[in-house]
Amino acid sequence: MKLNIAVIFGGRSVEHEVSIISAAQCMQAIDKEKYQVVPVYITKHGVWYTGDKLLNIENFRDLEKLLTQCQPILVSQNAGEHIIYKAKPSLFAKKELVKIDVAFPMTHGTYGEDGTLQGLLEQMNIAYVGCDVLASALSMDKITAKILLRTLQIPVLDDFCFYTEEWIDNKDQVVTKIQAKFPYPLMVKPANLGSSVGVSAVNNSQELEDAVDLAVSMASRILIEPKITNLKEVNCAVLGDHEFAETSVCEELFNSGEFLSYQDKYCGSGKIAAKGQECCGSCDTTVKLEKQGMLSAKRQIPANISAELTAKIENLAKQAFNGLNCAGVVRIDFLIDQNTNQIYLCELNAIPGSLAFHLWVPRGKTFTELTNRLLEIALKRHREKNNLTVSYANNILHGFQLGNKCK
Repeated sequence: MKLNIAVIFGGRSVEHEVSIISAAQCMQAIDKEKYQVVPVYITKHGVWYTGDKLLNIENFRDLEKLLTQCQPILVSQNAGEHIIYKAKPSLFAKKELVKIDVAFPMTHGTYGEDGTLQGLLEQMNIAYVGCDVLASALSMDKITAKILLRTLQIPVLDDFCFYTEEWIDNKDQVVTKIQAKFPYPLMVKPANLGSSVGVSAVNNSQELEDAVDLAVSMASRILIEPKITNLKEVNCAVLGDHEFAETSVCEELFNSGEFLSYQDKYCGSGKIAAKGQECCGSCDTTVKLEKQGMLSAKRQIPANISAELTAKIENLAKQAFNGLNCAGVVRIDFLIDQNTNQIYLCELNAIPGSLAFHLWVPRGKTFTELTNRLLEIALKRHREKNNLTVSYANNILHGFQLGNKCK
C-alpha cells in the first residue's frame, strides 16, 4: 500500500512563489510507485487548500481560478490522527479527505522554513522531511546561526547587528556605530530571510540608510557584514542525519551585479557551465515555465576551485550540518575571498530551492532517488522519536489541592 505524502508549499512568506516552483519539481520527482502525492497549498493569507489541480504549476498562472477548483482544508492537530478534512463540508458530505503518512515541507522562508511549521508537525506527531524545529530555526536566523558557528570554530564574517526599533529610534547613532566598525563596501541583510530577499550591497552612508530602510520593512533584526570585493560564491549540499551524512559536489555561482541577487537566482537564464546539467536527465522533473527555481542561476558544476579548497568546503559543510543537528538535505553557502583564499560560511538553507537536486546528479543520484532518501530519513527519525519517553504514567495531580503540597 502506498504512503500518502503531503507536499506542503506556498505560505505567508516573501519566498512564496519560489516555494511553488520547488514544490512542483519535488512533486514530479517523488516515486509514484511507492508514494501517493497529496499537494497542500497555503495561500499568502494562510488558508490551506488541496486538490489535483495544484500538481500542475501552469495552473498557478491564474491563482484566483485555481483556488475555485481546489478544496479548502483543515488538518487535524490531534497527535497521531494526521487527517485532512474539508474546511466547509456540505451537510451530508464526508468530511474526511485523506490520512497523511508523511509531511514533506517545501515552504521557503518565514512560517515554513524557520521551525514554525515543523513545530506544528511535531505537535501532530507526524513524520516530516527535513530539519527539526531547532535546526530549522537556527539555520533561518543568520545572527543566531553565526553565534553557534563561531563556537564550532567554523569561519564566518565579522558582523554588526541591531533591532528594527534601534534604527527607527536613533538611525544616526546606528549608522555611526556601523561606520566606526567597518569601512565600505558593506552588505545589509534581514536576519531571517532567504533567497537574497532584502539583501543590499552599499558603498556609502546614503546607500546604507536606503538599504536598512528596506531591510527593516521585512525583518525585526538586521545584519551588517563587510563585503568581500574579490568574491567567489560556492555552495555545497549535505544529505543525511546525525548518523550518516554525505556531501554533494560544489557549485560556483555567478552574479550579474555586486552579489548573487534574487533576480540572479530565480530570473536568470539557467545556464550551467562545464560539467553541470540543467536537469537530472533521468526523471521528468523539468518545470516547463520561464522560471525554474535555483536552476535559473548561472553556475558552474563542479566549482572552479582547487581540490584542497573543495575538501575544506565539504568538511566545513558537514561540520555545520552536524553541529546544528540538521537532517534531510541542507544547502550550505560559502564565500571565498580570492585575495586570501579564506573561506567563510555564509548561511545554511534548511529547505533549499529545488532541494538542490542538481548538485547530486554528478554523484549519480537522481531527483527521485533524492526524494526517496529524504522520506527514508524522515520515517527513521519519526520511529526514533516515538521510542523516547515524553510523559509519565503516574498522575502527580491525583489528590492535589490548591494551596497544599503534593502528597
